[in-house]
Amino acid sequence: MRFAVIGGTGLIGSQVVNDLNAAGHEAVPHSRSTGIDVISGKGLEEAVAGADVIVDLTNSPTFDEASPAFFRKSMENLLGVGERSGVGHFVVLSIVGVDKVPELDYYRAKTLQEELLAAGPIPYSIVRATQFMEFIESVLSWTTEGDTVRLPATPIQPIAAADVALAVAGVAAGPPLGGVYDIAGPDVFALDELGRITVAHASDGRTVVTDPTAGMFAAVRGDVLTDRSAHLAPTRYTEWLA
Repeated sequence: MRFAVIGGTGLIGSQVVNDLNAAGHEAVPHSRSTGIDVISGKGLEEAVAGADVIVDLTNSPTFDEASPAFFRKSMENLLGVGERSGVGHFVVLSIVGVDKVPELDYYRAKTLQEELLAAGPIPYSIVRATQFMEFIESVLSWTTEGDTVRLPATPIQPIAAADVALAVAGVAAGPPLGGVYDIAGPDVFALDELGRITVAHASDGRTVVTDPTAGMFAAVRGDVLTDRSAHLAPTRYTEWLA
């Protein structure tokens, strides 16, 4: 099978390309660095031509009120070229619980992306993942002042990017789900607890203080999977840190 991986040079995309190619498929990465633009449409016709599957791993440049416009336009362009090219499967990566946090601009934007895909002309699959382990340090940096990190006790179930990529590749190589595939890490933490584990590993002198109002995750009621049908990845956070 031939895959056009849009956003295929990023953290997840590059690994999805490697996983698909290792499985004997032909996966081609596309991104701004390879000459495409999902907003203007530049290069999309050529990128998607001949592909059986589109895997969309693009992301908006900001997480604010501008993000819905990004996903609306990018989906309009990608669905259009995909339909014209006869693509039979369209896969996007989203966030577990994304439709349950309308208070956040970015979560509303990703929900919009899912809705546009589901209403579109191409059979689809949505892979929803929990917070990437690779981004935990960034989450801490958002609310760091000096040596103090303020974090809410929001439940979080971090997953390794490699596990996310493998799940995306597996879903993309299969038949369209016409729905959602949830994947999360194997362990549940309160975010403040996870912060303490992270700074202890770094041994950099930071102190984590519990603050229910701190940062973006203060608005998130938890991306913990309670559905028994959800898929749990194997990599544990402490193993990943090590």
